[in-house]
Amino acid sequence: MPGLFAPPAAPGSALRQFRTSAFDARLDGIDGHRFTFFVISAALEEVIRSALADIVPESHIFGTRFRYDEVTGEIQSIACVPAGYGKVAVLEELRRTLPVSADRVVYVGDGSSDVHVMLHVHRIGGLTIAVSENRYLTPIARRTILSDDGLSVLIPILEELAGWDGSRIRALFAAHGLVLQDWEKIRTDSLTIRDSAMPLFAVAGGATR
Repeated sequence: MPGLFAPPAAPGSALRQFRTSAFDARLDGIDGHRFTFFVISAALEEVIRSALADIVPESHIFGTRFRYDEVTGEIQSIACVPAGYGKVAVLEELRRTLPVSADRVVYVGDGSSDVHVMLHVHRIGGLTIAVSENRYLTPIARRTILSDDGLSVLIPILEELAGWDGSRIRALFAAHGLVLQDWEKIRTDSLTIRDSAMPLFAVAGGATR
């Protein structure tokens, strides 16, 4: 089954740490699944291409583009800014180009500019994964995973799409010389408690005969 995988793309992010030699095909071929990787980012496209050279093909990178003056090289105007709803537009254009159904979209986000596209992917039935503790993303994403290694996003994908359990995932990583250390599944409630500015109400009760 084909799938579209859009990971986070900011230069210096966890994606930069993908071990290309560890998983030659990464997810391709696992239980008949095939994935195509794309990067959608509000960062400057030239910077993303430089940061992800030899990791992601340039044709699979969509970032902010400017129109430059042919003589001076100065910026004339903005050609494309894939941020906010702009990311939704890029994603939908990819879906129209590729034979991918809505429920086969995997979107990984790490910042506030991913909120709109995560809501969109969630609405159409795709898999959304947050890779940060951003307060606006984690309530939206179906899964949240925190790690310094980009390979960590494989875990929710294998669990949610391939139906793998923890032992099978550990075995896959071990087969490539990797160990899943300190894998903790947690649920976090975030709240703030303050003194109330509202007056307190006195409640009195009495017995009647």
